[in-house]
Amino acid sequence: MFMQTGAVQAAGFDGQPMTSPSALPVTWSQAPVVTGGSVLGLVYDGGVMLLADILGSYGSLARFRDCRRLMKVNDGVLLGAAGDYADFQYLKAILERKIIEDRAHDDKFSMKPASVLSYLTRILYNRRSQFDPFWNTFVVAGIQDGKPFLGSVDKIGTCFQDTQVATSLGAHLAIPLLRDRVEKYPKMTEKQAREALLDAFRILLYRDCSAFPKFEIAKITAEGIEVEAPQEVSTNWNLHSAVH
Repeated sequence: MFMQTGAVQAAGFDGQPMTSPSALPVTWSQAPVVTGGSVLGLVYDGGVMLLADILGSYGSLARFRDCRRLMKVNDGVLLGAAGDYADFQYLKAILERKIIEDRAHDDKFSMKPASVLSYLTRILYNRRSQFDPFWNTFVVAGIQDGKPFLGSVDKIGTCFQDTQVATSLGAHLAIPLLRDRVEKYPKMTEKQAREALLDAFRILLYRDCSAFPKFEIAKITAEGIEVEAPQEVSTNWNLHSAVH
């Protein structure tokens, strides 16, 4: 079978022209399979703290329960990822190669958080421009020129910096609470920052069906990075008896 449109076109096995959509390979790059939920970030006096649960959701199924989404990029940069876990693993490998290249130069220079945020922005915007974006939102934390740094970039390459950041549903449910704490405690201590993140995460656990009670929390200060072992947030479901 041939199609005549000014020039002869060869037909595929299904009888359709080779240029028809049915003749092209099937791809699933825009259908995320295993995804991670919200990442929360908060600047406090002397550092930045990130929190993310460790659930990898297979659609709406809580399938993989040990998916770590907080990554130490180098001694001065911490990264959190929300969205497609496979895309995160791919970009994680890209970042790791970049860090190895920097070390190979042996010039005592390492990427700063602003550089990592800009680097990710370029990568994500490039893929977005090809209409095949990485399905992720990243949170970058670190110490830039002696001051805490916190920024975020989404799958289309839109980036910004702030003193509080949240991805996914957390951008709607957690940000108001975090902003309130920042206004209430302008010079927030590490303990206050941890309490604020846990309170915001607890709200997500109550309201977001993809949230998971086990999480990891990490902080970065001038002294370095500390990523704590996974732990479980306390919850209170006593109110369910009053719901009819």
